[in-house]
Amino acid sequence: MPQPVKGALPQSSLLKQYRLLFPIFCRFLLLILSYGTCKILISNFNFHKQEFWQESWVAQIQQGPLVAAAVLLACAALVYRRLSKQVYLLDFACYRPAEDLRVTWKRFMEGSRDCKFFTEESLDFQERISQRNGLGNNTFFPPSLHEEPPNCNMTTAREEAELVLFGVVQEVLDKTGLKARDIDILVVNCSLFNPTPSLSAMIVNHFKMRSNVISYNLAGMGCSAGVIAVGLAQRLLAGEPNSRALVVSTENITLNWYSGNERSMLIPNTLFRMGGAGVLLTNRPSDRWQAKYALQHIVRVHLGSDEAAYRCVYQHPDSKGKIGVELSRDLVKVAAKALTHNLTKLGPKVLPWPEKLLFAANWVGRKVSPGKWKEYVPDFREAFDHFCLHAGGRGVIEGLGSQLGLSQRQLEPSSSTLYWYGNTSSSSLWYALSYIESRQTVHKGDRVWQVGFGSGFKCNSAVWKALRTINSQHTAWKHLSKTGSTEQDSKLRVENTTADEGKTAAEKPSSDQTLLNGQNAVSHDFIEKENKSCNGHLKAEQELKVGLKDDAHMNGDAHMAEAKAGKNGQLKDEESGSGEIKAHSQPLNGKAGAVAVL
Repeated sequence: MPQPVKGALPQSSLLKQYRLLFPIFCRFLLLILSYGTCKILISNFNFHKQEFWQESWVAQIQQGPLVAAAVLLACAALVYRRLSKQVYLLDFACYRPAEDLRVTWKRFMEGSRDCKFFTEESLDFQERISQRNGLGNNTFFPPSLHEEPPNCNMTTAREEAELVLFGVVQEVLDKTGLKARDIDILVVNCSLFNPTPSLSAMIVNHFKMRSNVISYNLAGMGCSAGVIAVGLAQRLLAGEPNSRALVVSTENITLNWYSGNERSMLIPNTLFRMGGAGVLLTNRPSDRWQAKYALQHIVRVHLGSDEAAYRCVYQHPDSKGKIGVELSRDLVKVAAKALTHNLTKLGPKVLPWPEKLLFAANWVGRKVSPGKWKEYVPDFREAFDHFCLHAGGRGVIEGLGSQLGLSQRQLEPSSSTLYWYGNTSSSSLWYALSYIESRQTVHKGDRVWQVGFGSGFKCNSAVWKALRTINSQHTAWKHLSKTGSTEQDSKLRVENTTADEGKTAAEKPSSDQTLLNGQNAVSHDFIEKENKSCNGHLKAEQELKVGLKDDAHMNGDAHMAEAKAGKNGQLKDEESGSGEIKAHSQPLNGKAGAVAVL
C-alpha cells in the first residue's frame, strides 16, 4: 500500500480548496477572454474610418469572426451573473414522529387530569377547545409529555430538540444526496427554547460540519420565523457566491407546556404539537437544474412599534409564577392589520396588470368620491396557484379562505396539516407545501405563496416559482392513500372528526348533557359546512357566518361551565338561547378568536 506523501493535504481539504478556488478561476478566465477579445477587436478595426461603417454586416462578420465570439462571451457573462444571484430550493423535508408519540384527544385529557395541575374548569375549557380547533386524533407530543406526570426539564427538552432536528436534517441530506460538510450556511429558528450551546451548534456538532460554516440561531420570533430564516439565508447567500444554505425550523413543546390555570395561557396547550422542517437552499448555478423552486419574493411586516401589537402574544409568568404565553383580546384585530400591510406590499410585486389597474382605479375613485366607492380587494388567485396558510387553527384557515375566495382544494393543504400535525409553529408552512407535492401536483411555472403570523407582531410571506413539475411523496404524508384525492382527504378528515366527537360525547356523564347538546350543534354545523365546501356550493359569506356561530357557541359553552362552578356569574335567560353572558361575568378576552390566529 503506498504511503501518503508527507505534508500532503487530506482529500477533504483538497476538495474544499477546489470548491473555493474553482468559481474564482472561472471569473478570472472570463475576464481574460473578454479583455483579449476587446483588445483584438479594437486593434483590427478602425471605427473612425468611413469605409468601416459603409461595409455590410456580413462582410464585417467575415472579416472579424471575433465579433460573434465577443457577443457570446458577453451573453454568457450576463447569464452567469444572473444565475449566481438567484436563490433556489433544492429540496426540503418535514419531520414525521414515531407512532408511539401519537396523542389522541382522550390521551391528552387523561394526561392533563392525571398530572393534577389543572382545575376542573381549566380541564373543561381545554377539552372544548380541543374539539373545535381543527386538530385530529393523530397529532404528536414529545416523549416527556407522555410520562406520568409530565417530565419537563432542560434534559428532556434537549432530547426533543435532538429528535426533531437530527431527524429532519438527515432526511433532507439523504434526499439531496449531499453531506453535512457540503453546507456553507446554517440557519436554525426556534422561538421558545434556546439553550447554550445553541441549537445550531447542536447540529454542527452532531453532523461534524466544517469549521467555517456560517451559522445563525434565531429565537423569540414566533410562528412566522420560518419565512424570516429563509430571508436571512437569502441575504447571506447574496454575499457568499456558489454556496448552499440549510434552514431548519422547529418549536420545542417540552419546556413550554403550561401547567397553570390562566385561560389565556391554556390555549397553546391545545394547539401546539411536535414537528419541524429542514430546507436546503442554494445559489450555485450548477444546482439550478435539479432545484424544485426559485425564490421570487420575501415580504415582511413588523407592527412591534404599536404597544397592542407588541403585547398581543406575550410570554410571562402568571399570578402563581408559572410561565406561559398569553394571547390578548387584540390578537385577531392585530393579525388582520398585519395581513393587510403584507398584502399591500406584496400586491404590486405579484398581481397581474388587470388587477393592478382595477385596484388603482378603485383607489382614485375612493379618494375623489369618498363613501361612494367600496374598497376593491384584488383577486390573489390570479397571482398564485397554491396557498400555504399558517395552520394556526381552524378559524384562521377558514377566515383567510373566505377573504381570498379560496376553494376547499386550495385550503386542504393547510387544513390537513392542522388536522394531522397540529400547529407546529414556523414549520407548518412546509408541511402544507409537502402536502401539495404529495397529494396534488405542482406544475412547472406555478407560483406558491406561504404566509405566516408570529409574535411581535409579524406577518411574513414568501413566493416561490416551480422550475419543473413536482409530484413528490413526502414521508410526512405516506400514511394517506396513494390513490386518494384531495377531496377524499377532506371527507376522511370530516368523518374522523365526527367519529372522534361521537366517542367523546358517549364517554361524557349524563349531567353534562346540556353542554353536549351545544357542542353537537356546533359539530353538525361544521360538518355540514365542510361537505358543502367540498362540493363547491358554499359561498364565502356563508362560511363566515358559520365561523361566527362557532365562536358564539364557544363563548356560550365556556361560560356555561363557569356558571356551573359558581365562579363567574350566571347565564342570562335569552329567548334566542344565544348564550350571552352578563356584563359583570369574567370575559374570555377574545380567546375564541385568539385560538384561530396562533
